Amino acid sequence: MAQTGDQFPPGSSGASASGESGLADKRSAPRFTLLIRAAKLILDDNAEFLCVIRDASASGIKIRLFNPLPACRTFKIEMSNGDRYPVEMVWSEGEYVGFRFLDSVDVERLLDESHGAFPKRQVRLRIHLDGIVHSGGEAVRVAFQDISQQGACVECDKWLLMNELVRIETSAFPPIYAKVRWRSHPRYGLLFEQTFKLDELARVVAPLQISERTEHHRSGGRTPLI
Repeated sequence: MAQTGDQFPPGSSGASASGESGLADKRSAPRFTLLIRAAKLILDDNAEFLCVIRDASASGIKIRLFNPLPACRTFKIEMSNGDRYPVEMVWSEGEYVGFRFLDSVDVERLLDESHGAFPKRQVRLRIHLDGIVHSGGEAVRVAFQDISQQGACVECDKWLLMNELVRIETSAFPPIYAKVRWRSHPRYGLLFEQTFKLDELARVVAPLQISERTEHHRSGGRTPLI
């Protein structure tokens, strides 16, 4: 793969407590260009934001975000196959952020998403969003459990039919048309008729994550918000 520049921006110290010697060590690790690799950034294990990994090495990664992040204590990067990596933020510049891995990382494994619990699956975000599903002439409540660019997992009291085309209305999205691809009542897997662009989904879901996070802290959470 092609080499790319250092994950620290030009003129930056990387905000590392290890100083110049630590930075030199990080620069010695080979870097690999990733033109686009979708992932999600998990904050304090209770909020998930879509991102794109732009380059990576054994020491850290650079990602592109689609929205500002609330303050938090911990970060994890999760790949589409479910692999998670604890990371520490070392710099931020506009929509780009540099992270250092907290544990040793096999870069080849990081880049190869054909293994893991969910090989070659699209990134899914856990969300809490209620809506109305229109099915068989009825309109009943539906609750989203997770969502990706291509589909979602929802809970619904009504029994939906396999391959049934349904319409879902929510406060966050335009009306969604989807087909039922699997079911384990009351949970159903939906495949969208029209997929979301990555940045489009990221920007729509982010306010839901922040709102959920705010409610979490009001009910007893401790992590501060910006």
